[in-house]
Amino acid sequence: MLFHSSLRKELSRSFGATLVVLVTIVMTMMLIRTLGLASKGSVNPSEVFLVMAYTVLGYMPTILSLSLFIAIVGTLSRMYRDSEMVIWFSSGRGLADFVEPLFRFAWPVLVLIAVMALLGWPWANSQTIGMRAQYEGRSDIERVTPGEFRESSGRMRVFFIDKDTPDGATATNVFIWAVERGLQITTSARSGRIENVGNNRFLMLSNGQRLERPLLPTTGLKISEFETYGTRAGGTSDFSADNTPARAKPTLQLLREPGDASHGELAWRIGMLLAAINFVLLALTVSSVNPRVGRSGNLLFALFAFVVYYNMLNLGQSWISSGRFSMGSFMLLLHGGVLLIGVAWLLLRNNNWGRRRRTEHVMAGGLPPSPPSKIDPTS
Repeated sequence: MLFHSSLRKELSRSFGATLVVLVTIVMTMMLIRTLGLASKGSVNPSEVFLVMAYTVLGYMPTILSLSLFIAIVGTLSRMYRDSEMVIWFSSGRGLADFVEPLFRFAWPVLVLIAVMALLGWPWANSQTIGMRAQYEGRSDIERVTPGEFRESSGRMRVFFIDKDTPDGATATNVFIWAVERGLQITTSARSGRIENVGNNRFLMLSNGQRLERPLLPTTGLKISEFETYGTRAGGTSDFSADNTPARAKPTLQLLREPGDASHGELAWRIGMLLAAINFVLLALTVSSVNPRVGRSGNLLFALFAFVVYYNMLNLGQSWISSGRFSMGSFMLLLHGGVLLIGVAWLLLRNNNWGRRRRTEHVMAGGLPPSPPSKIDPTS
């Protein structure tokens, strides 16, 4: 049908262009953010682009929903502005007749949003958190760059080495400043190497000196020399299956685990799909524009509605996780309420209830009597 095909073709072009623009913007923002994390030592500099890709992949449900919403609003607003909607309405098409072609166009996007929210979001988060935990859990000697002072993972020690080997396991001219048990400890050695003892990693120093001084201004200074001395070099990580955040857990695991945190994350993931469905109806209702005014105000209102709805999703996740609301009641209140508003608004505009009421008033004689015609006195 010409009506369906022409509408879906224009929607496809608008959706593709919007998606490319939004992905480019998000990638640029995530690249700047990831570079900042890498400069602080939270992300491996060699994995910046990989972390950025995982982060953008996690935000794809939001990007797809916004792209779909903007594409529908932009396309229908243009049809109103160019009077194409008047032609369709004159041919017997009502506003409700646009629901079928819009959902026939949107259903692949809705399926993709569901897949990305239920599967892609937790997988991308788990990959990002795992990479950051692995980088944070590397040994302290691996953090050190020859010729530079570097802090340890616990921020309680400072390392300096002169040279290291290509494998990063041994170093020469090692200097360590640490705060332990109320003491300032300064350790220097000619060489050091990494050894694994059980699940821990130790830095074994050779031919060095150790200086201990109390933090408080009291007397007492201890100097000792050693041939071999071992100190823990980190290499452990607090990231495990027990303390994995809810956003990195698979959806099936959240369904099996009762708890407010799991319910809050589930409400957000399922809510992204329900919100995308509601966005299709909202875009249809808010897309009307007055050709004499322009469509900038209409687009601003549509974007404001999207921002409010999306922030309510995030706020609802926080409320459910804290136990203030149950998952079912909040989702029914938010998504069900928006659905009712969208359907009622659509029926109101489709039936033109306000215009029909004025028409019935006119047919009942509600118009004021017309003024009497003037009579020419010369006739």
